[in-house]
Amino acid sequence: MTQTDAMAFRRKFSESVRKAQTGPVEITRNGRRDLVLMSADHYDWLRAAAQRTHRTEDAVAVVVKAVQRAEMDPVFTYLDELTR
Repeated sequence: MTQTDAMAFRRKFSESVRKAQTGPVEITRNGRRDLVLMSADHYDWLRAAAQRTHRTEDAVAVVVKAVQRAEMDPVFTYLDELTR
């Protein structure tokens, strides 16, 4: 991700906007991350992705069957204790 400080962002606003069209631009203030500038398309994609849900009960049958058939590596059997 491209990174710039707030002062450079102000001086080179057009350049930062151009860069944001191809990927997010992180803007720092006092050495700390403050803002992220991104294209409207990227923002819309992020909003849509945040609204998608992937609930187990909504999984298609083939996925449910694959999970039911899956076997766990014996190295992880201690995890079974967490579900009891």
